[in-house]
Amino acid sequence: MEWFLVCHGMVTLTVVVSFLCGQWPIFNNTPIQWIHHFLTFAAYDYFLRFVAFVFGAKGTDLILSIEYFFCYRPNPLLQIIYLAIVGSTYFLTAKSCFTFIPGYYIGEVHKYTSFVAVIVGVVLFILTSFCDPGTVNAKNVSQYISAYPYDDIIYSKKECSTCKIPNLCFSFRPARSKHCSICNRCVARFDHHCGWMNNCIGEKNTKYFMAFLLWHFLLCLYGTIAIGFILAGRVKELRIVHVLTMYYGIENSFRGLAPRVLQWLVGTYNTQILLVVFLALISLLLAGFFAYHLNLCLTNTTTNEKFKWREYMSLQKKISEAKESAAALKAGMTNIELEHSVERKWRGLWRRSEAKAKVIIANRNLYDKGNFENISEIVFPLSSRQSFCQTNQKSE
Repeated sequence: MEWFLVCHGMVTLTVVVSFLCGQWPIFNNTPIQWIHHFLTFAAYDYFLRFVAFVFGAKGTDLILSIEYFFCYRPNPLLQIIYLAIVGSTYFLTAKSCFTFIPGYYIGEVHKYTSFVAVIVGVVLFILTSFCDPGTVNAKNVSQYISAYPYDDIIYSKKECSTCKIPNLCFSFRPARSKHCSICNRCVARFDHHCGWMNNCIGEKNTKYFMAFLLWHFLLCLYGTIAIGFILAGRVKELRIVHVLTMYYGIENSFRGLAPRVLQWLVGTYNTQILLVVFLALISLLLAGFFAYHLNLCLTNTTTNEKFKWREYMSLQKKISEAKESAAALKAGMTNIELEHSVERKWRGLWRRSEAKAKVIIANRNLYDKGNFENISEIVFPLSSRQSFCQTNQKSE
């Protein structure tokens, strides 16, 4: 049983790491990258092929129409799933664990603090889901244009062909905004569209989104530790270690006792063990997601801008390679010599090119004003500050 749990934990950890980090350069041409590709692309592609083979074109069209409805149109499905997960997890925890509270290591107060913690999490979920993310319209477009300057690299003055925001002074879309095809609106300081919230994450609700991630990470961690203390208390109260050493002759050491105690816990408190594993995995996922977005907030970057910079870097790299090839051809190099030269340069510059590009990006990020100012901009959005409101009134 203990080997099964160890193998299950290793497989689960590998899948989680592959899903979250498989696209990192450090994992290029490794099983981690292959698993990431399978989870994010190949599995669904194989599923579509299977449906086409069994049910034909009608089956594929049905799957694609369902995908379009749930992935490319606003719908509350993931919101309902979130509430179902939170409600069922809390119900199982209360039903299976509250009978052992108070225990040897945990007090009765945790019956009430856990309920309050869940309610706070749901409130943050509601705020993130239903708060205006910063919809750009004719009344506030000049306000957002004053707040965020154009860098003329990834943002330039251009009109949104979909919204076509009417304004006497400005007809172009503010910098750092993006038109969300799912919500069909332009959102200021657009980060991404979150299906779990059924809402965009933009200038005005990023703080709620970050609070949601942090609080749910702490909530899952709290649940994992609390249930762990309950189980440890049961081991202490029932004197399991004494029974194993005195009546079963087990060696009184961690190596000898740990597998036996774990085996007893899995057999006796399997629901609680499953809850611990589930909450621990979710806390790990939330920790990684929160760390990623915290890094974006500290550098005053959005997920949308991350992708824009990546595209810009790729384009500049292709232009540089084309210039090198043209210069080599002018110098009279043969095709074979050119291929060998490019291959040698590529091998030497592959590991350094991305690092250099990141340095250039960091130096040209107009919106990075230092960690403190960047975080204050998340908590107190620029468009809501009095100075920008006055600028907006003057322009009108």
